[in-house]
Amino acid sequence: MRSFILTLALLAAPAAAQETATASGGVFRVLDKTTGAIVDVELANGDSRRVGHLTIYLGECRFPAANASGDAFEWLTILYQDEPDPVFQGWMIASAPALNAMDHPRYDVWALRCTSA
Repeated sequence: MRSFILTLALLAAPAAAQETATASGGVFRVLDKTTGAIVDVELANGDSRRVGHLTIYLGECRFPAANASGDAFEWLTILYQDEPDPVFQGWMIASAPALNAMDHPRYDVWALRCTSA
């Protein structure tokens, strides 16, 4: 019984937050599922770019402080055509693209890596 309670306590404990550092920009990939076209886009933090019918804003790209090439966490805001409401806004994680994916019938977008100046 004691080991069961210890196991429950370990499972209930919050995970340690990973320390991150901010990169100067990031790279993400856009797939147009209608045409099959794939475009890799590199942006500086705070910049935007139009790709097909999407306008993609990169708010920030972060990476694990202990391992700059280990992963990328990109804050993206994605608008479709000239709609005022984003079709996606949030963090995309390069190592887990399905964790917080954009749900769109024509386009897929996923984070690849952070860049440094």
